[in-house]
Amino acid sequence: MTEILSDSEADSALPAGWTRTDKVISREVELASFPQAIEVVDRVAVLAEAADHHPDIDIRWRTLTFRLSTHSAGGLTQKDFSLAAEIDSVLSSL
Repeated sequence: MTEILSDSEADSALPAGWTRTDKVISREVELASFPQAIEVVDRVAVLAEAADHHPDIDIRWRTLTFRLSTHSAGGLTQKDFSLAAEIDSVLSSL
């Protein structure tokens, strides 16, 4: 089973641009257009599927909100922060 991070471990691992609320880290981004937002979702979907770790993604026109938590573990694990870094990489490549 994947180990749940303590609050202090989660806070120290929190990437810039992400916020933590209890057992969830989240990031909201506004893209240039709706098609670009969908492109990002498609790219993140491929990464998430490969990692077998699937974020909650909210799409509002060109604004995306990503929410990560390891539901099977009941909290935040390294898997969440690894996927957050991959999402950040997708966003920085635009």
